[in-house]
Amino acid sequence: MDVVLGIDIGGSTTKIVGLRPDGSVISMLRVRAEDQLTSLYGALGNYLTSNGLQLGDVRRVVLTGVGASFAEGDIFGLPTCRVDEFSASSAGALALSGQEAGIVVTMGTGTAFLWAEKDGTVRHLCGSGIGGGTLGGLCRKMVDMEHFGQIKKLAEQGDLSKVDLTIGDITQNPAATLDPTLTAANFGNLAEDATCADLAAGIVNLVLQAIGTMTVLASQCCNSRTVILTGSMTTLTQAKPNFENFERLYGIHYIIPDNATFATAIGAALCSLREKT
Repeated sequence: MDVVLGIDIGGSTTKIVGLRPDGSVISMLRVRAEDQLTSLYGALGNYLTSNGLQLGDVRRVVLTGVGASFAEGDIFGLPTCRVDEFSASSAGALALSGQEAGIVVTMGTGTAFLWAEKDGTVRHLCGSGIGGGTLGGLCRKMVDMEHFGQIKKLAEQGDLSKVDLTIGDITQNPAATLDPTLTAANFGNLAEDATCADLAAGIVNLVLQAIGTMTVLASQCCNSRTVILTGSMTTLTQAKPNFENFERLYGIHYIIPDNATFATAIGAALCSLREKT
């Protein structure tokens, strides 16, 4: 089949995507990365089996992500190359969103902010330690839960009024541009009877809003109104309404493309297809 496999080995998950020679996606797979090398080989073997592929069907394996540095040589004897994470994330985000240029935000264990153009130009704007790792760590300590899927379901049941202080809580006459329901202080109104679901919702809100604030600064830095969001946290139920609030406040156009979780893996494979025959 002449498949190119893009594999994003992150700090907490490994994502693998198979592309045909024309760049179309065969399928996508995500596994939890307890150990980078174990998850790499396990994910690749799982992917081949579930898609009915043999090693001979694979033209090339393309590795990216922070965990790629742990993998040396060729994987399973297959031709293996590596693409730097920023280039892979940028290529995947632009391809999935259909944009020529924009700010790419990769919400992984931490968060990276990039300026990307279709011609391959990539500039690292800044990074933040606030991301999925923050979400998992705080939830492990506060609600005794760290798996993303469990946190996601729990947070959906929470009541933010038991956790956050809103603008409406502190003034009867907010500025015309500010909705009274917007957050004035994360965890600034923590109730004694707040449930685990309430706390999880507050943590999700804190992480997303911290990232959202940084996208505003990145937008001003690049003089661009286009922000493409990628990574697993784009699947959080609260992600879309949070960034819609930032869009209304600051006039920024946020894009969460389909399959945003796999943008970096897809981008790695696309970079390889463009550079090699």
